[in-house]
Amino acid sequence: MADLSTQDMAAKLMNDGFARRGPAADALSAPIVDTPMVVTLDELHAYELDPRITRNPLYEDIKASIRERGLDAPPPITRRPGADHYIIRNGGNTRLAILRELWSETKQERFFRIACLFRPWPERGEIVALTGHLAENELRGGLTFIERALGVEKARELYEQESGKPLSQSELARRLKADGYPVPQPHISRMQEAVQFLLPAIPNILYGGLGRHQIEQLTALRRAGARIWEARSQSHSVHGDLASLFQDVLAGFDEIPGSFSVQRAQDELVGQMADLFGVEYDTLAFDITDSEGRWEQLNRAPAMAPAVASIPPRSPAPDAASAVPTKGPSTGGGDAADADRTPSTDPSPKETAPNTEDDAQSADRKQAGLLEQHIVSPAATTERLQSIQRLIADRTGESAPDFERNVLQSIPVQAGGLYPISDVWHIDQRLDDTQHLRTHIAQFAQEIAAEVGLDDVVVTDDDGIGFCCRLDQRPPAARAAGAVLALLHALSAPRQPTGGAQAHIGASHLAGDLADLLLGPASPAYGSSIRLTDSALVKLFRLVRLARRLLESEADATGDDRVSSGP
Repeated sequence: MADLSTQDMAAKLMNDGFARRGPAADALSAPIVDTPMVVTLDELHAYELDPRITRNPLYEDIKASIRERGLDAPPPITRRPGADHYIIRNGGNTRLAILRELWSETKQERFFRIACLFRPWPERGEIVALTGHLAENELRGGLTFIERALGVEKARELYEQESGKPLSQSELARRLKADGYPVPQPHISRMQEAVQFLLPAIPNILYGGLGRHQIEQLTALRRAGARIWEARSQSHSVHGDLASLFQDVLAGFDEIPGSFSVQRAQDELVGQMADLFGVEYDTLAFDITDSEGRWEQLNRAPAMAPAVASIPPRSPAPDAASAVPTKGPSTGGGDAADADRTPSTDPSPKETAPNTEDDAQSADRKQAGLLEQHIVSPAATTERLQSIQRLIADRTGESAPDFERNVLQSIPVQAGGLYPISDVWHIDQRLDDTQHLRTHIAQFAQEIAAEVGLDDVVVTDDDGIGFCCRLDQRPPAARAAGAVLALLHALSAPRQPTGGAQAHIGASHLAGDLADLLLGPASPAYGSSIRLTDSALVKLFRLVRLARRLLESEADATGDDRVSSGP
């Protein structure tokens, strides 16, 4: 082959065959792992859903620090799929705004190019980003109450888009906690009221930093006014509604935040309502202050009062508080229907005449009989306790469990004891934490064991589901006691730490005794019955329900998805 001249070699190198083919990439794809990188202010944008709306109260201090020291803590950044710019991943919008100011003022390169940690956009990116900004802003110059409320409201919208269904306040609190921004359910209730009823009327005061205590006073004032309006509007013809009046009154005070007074707003609201209804100012003022006074009583220890059964006991009355009826649906027998029948007689003409009072009494007796058929044993309570429960339910925005009202919809059982049960399934918000759940579980286990003479066998335990079985003597000779002990041990032992189970508590015979323990013997000739009493069975159901919830809560806290959440 002949040697190529310099000109020939150059011509071949410049041949079209070496030209780039295909479109050029407009931008590099985002990294798929955490990657340090340098970005410019032109490439980095603020997070659009940042809950902080007002200026950070520490803005000038942060700016002075960055001017002197530089950016000690660069914010983490990310990028949405398909976007052409980066955004702040969690926190850092204030620092980004300060960098833009310093770059505009100084034109120093150190404020224009920032060394950041890029983190890939997660699967649940919008929710992770929003809750991250909420948590980060709490740590660096706290948000105002209304900013937190708006952030939580936006999170609720994202969660509902994710799940495709509305969320209760309790479920929203659970999801926020799982994503690293815990907010108690009562606070969520106050936040939603502030966004719905207060923000349209007093935005300047709220964004100016009105505190939670004053916001709670305003929401309590609105609820008290709503109760008075509902009661008095039935007998007075008035134009408009309370919602419009309440917002008009508050709007007149939307001035300088430091000058706002809840008492002044209350006086104006009461005065206008008194004019509308034609009543004395002092009368309405007393109604509102009396309502607020009852809320103050919730913070005091209630005086001990003698327990009063919510439902009159049967005749003859049971011998013990936890006695179980021998008739009714809970036993599965058919005697209840016979007990409710009365001999039919031919009514006289007088008896067939309409009598409203007699009809009302008959309806009351019928309702009392219906309730009695659904009660295992009356739950001791007081009128004061019931009033406090209703007030708390109104305060948190949830409906208080009402056995008499929901008897046909809820699980039809009621049992007494230290923690009376009127609904096996419902778990009150105040009970829904691991400490209280373990306390209730242990108490139910001890009451079940006490019915078969095992008073000292079940002991409380901070591990597992709240109790364990400790047997310091020979296993019980009675078959019923042995079956109950084996059942409780089978429930608690697998959740105990290694080595915590009592080896001499045998559960090998539980498979043969379980049917008799729950249902009773197959034949009367089989021997003495070891069937649980109705009261113990209800407590067992409640124990299982609370234990399932306890394990779900602990699984959520540790990120273990092996325990699926129930309703």
